[in-house]
Amino acid sequence: MKNGKLRVLAAGLIGNVMEWYDFAVYGFFASTIGTLFFPTGNATTSLIASFGAFAAGFLMRPVGAILFGHIGDLLGRKKVLTISVMMMAVPTFLIGLLPTYDDIGIVAPILIVLLRMIQGVSVGGEYTGSFVFLTEQAPKNKRGLYSSWSITGAMAGILLGSAIGALTTNLTTNAELTSWGWRLPFIAGLLVAGTGWLIRRGIEDDSGDVKQEKSPLAEAVKKNLRELLQSFGINIANAVGFYIIFIYISTWLVSEDGVSRGTALDINTLSMGVTLLTIPVVAFVSDRFGRKPFLLVGTGGLALFSYPLIRLMHQPDPTIALLGQIGLALLLGTFIAVIPVTLSELFPRNVRVSATSLSYNLPLAIFGGTAPMVATWLIHETGSALALAWYLSAAALIGFMVTLTMKERHRVELD
Repeated sequence: MKNGKLRVLAAGLIGNVMEWYDFAVYGFFASTIGTLFFPTGNATTSLIASFGAFAAGFLMRPVGAILFGHIGDLLGRKKVLTISVMMMAVPTFLIGLLPTYDDIGIVAPILIVLLRMIQGVSVGGEYTGSFVFLTEQAPKNKRGLYSSWSITGAMAGILLGSAIGALTTNLTTNAELTSWGWRLPFIAGLLVAGTGWLIRRGIEDDSGDVKQEKSPLAEAVKKNLRELLQSFGINIANAVGFYIIFIYISTWLVSEDGVSRGTALDINTLSMGVTLLTIPVVAFVSDRFGRKPFLLVGTGGLALFSYPLIRLMHQPDPTIALLGQIGLALLLGTFIAVIPVTLSELFPRNVRVSATSLSYNLPLAIFGGTAPMVATWLIHETGSALALAWYLSAAALIGFMVTLTMKERHRVELD
């Protein structure tokens, strides 16, 4: 592969590593952050409050989607990629330095929520901007494979966050982890971001030279409303699936099954590794056979098998729990592998970043950021540790039904 293409792929990969590394680390240390920044005297209430701050970042994603979507369609994709990666890095670093509630009182939770909100704006432009850029740079018969590098980067970031979380947990005592160990993964994230900024600064991008609409989002709502709704629908399954399976379940294994925190993170890391291997294979095959078969198999499989797989995980044997999560990870990977290219192929070039950004980030904000909090609440209210499975199944069923309404576009030329 030529150096120019390698740089393009690296540019699409590295920013997402950073973006999702941070979100993963926060999710994995949610219980510790809840205790330190949201002390209530009740572990469940503190955990819900911690996930509430996690959700606050997601609620800002539509703002980032509108802002960076507009920038991407009017000024070019490169602008989005270079700004967003650093806009994520600085708050990540600062979270690692924040004083706790015991140090500065109510200011501590306020600051962590504000930093999460800034990160949310960044994520609203980063992921969709990168996969649109990769899809447009790809040869026609490799759009699925190229665009999958964005989600490969996201999964690699989650995997890296999980691995660093597991390493930190395994190398520190509980007292050390609570005192200072949890801070290290946040501070280390700055190194990844700096690398991403340097790579992206040197990429070529002519998308800003093309005549664009003055208001790309308004144009998309006017002419592509059906596609916007379809994208919203399949991303409900994406949002709930991703954040239940890879962010919340590690916490669930600890709180509901009594699995040690280190073991839960190890299980999560191995499962994400399976998904990471699944994504490029599915994306590659989709360039030949289309996107819909994989969307249908993945969402349909989660709708049918979420409950039995989560029930399989609900016991103290880590090996059996790993098998259950690998099953969930394979089904999720089957359909999220083709979401980047599916969304990019839905919309014309002049509104592509704005349309994909909003229709992706709005359901992620509503359903993804709140998924851990909703799952915790459902378990608490129903008294059933398996209540999260029904939420996951319902979201997957919505994605399946929406996919049935979509046309196959893998052979269509992009403008």
